[in-house]
Amino acid sequence: MNLSLTGYGGAFGRKAKRLSVCGHGSYHMACHSLIIMTKVHPNATVPVAAPPAINGSSAVLTVWKKSLLFNCDGFTVFDAKGNLVFRVDNYMSHNKAQIVLMDASGNSLLTIRRKKLSLGDCWLVFDGETAMNPRFSVRKNINLLNTKCLAHVISPAGKPESVHVIEGSYAQRCCAMYDENRRQLAEIKPKEAAVRGVAFGMDVFRLIVQPEFDMTIAMAIVIILDQMFGSSTISLRRL
Repeated sequence: MNLSLTGYGGAFGRKAKRLSVCGHGSYHMACHSLIIMTKVHPNATVPVAAPPAINGSSAVLTVWKKSLLFNCDGFTVFDAKGNLVFRVDNYMSHNKAQIVLMDASGNSLLTIRRKKLSLGDCWLVFDGETAMNPRFSVRKNINLLNTKCLAHVISPAGKPESVHVIEGSYAQRCCAMYDENRRQLAEIKPKEAAVRGVAFGMDVFRLIVQPEFDMTIAMAIVIILDQMFGSSTISLRRL
């Protein structure tokens, strides 16, 4: 299998070239990430942007809580065919107040920012890399009587009120988002290993998005849930 780093476009290709110049050790570690990537999704190839769910069917994404870039925190997301759909490459691993969700080519789709001076844990989501007029916010549930609820997704001020609720357990990768009519919009579930001899921990899971819901928004909500309830531990292990 040919896993050429320099064949990757955008920031990933440039990063690979820098690694090859800086030293073989870093380059080999980046190659190792690519090899693990093929175990997370056996059909994974070069990054190709994938379309939303088609023919009215749900989109099933594989989410890997790891950046493909060396020494970065983030996420790598594949569609059902193994194409790279979304990326999060956070160079500032110690500062999670702002996170950018990108497409396969490294173009900024949404920017997620923690709301300052907020009662409770609240995050705002903006188009591209803007800082004006958030598309929506996600607020962590603080009602101790409703332990099933994790967070609420709320439309911004000035727009018709729309509240989606997220219920379940993100720590167990078993939760779902519902609209105001209790219709399920997206669901997080554990991913069963399809490769013999490999078991996935909680950092590799499935995101199932209904056709009427935006995959980009669903992934942004996953990132926020990880900030609220997640752990930075990578748990892919060999049996």
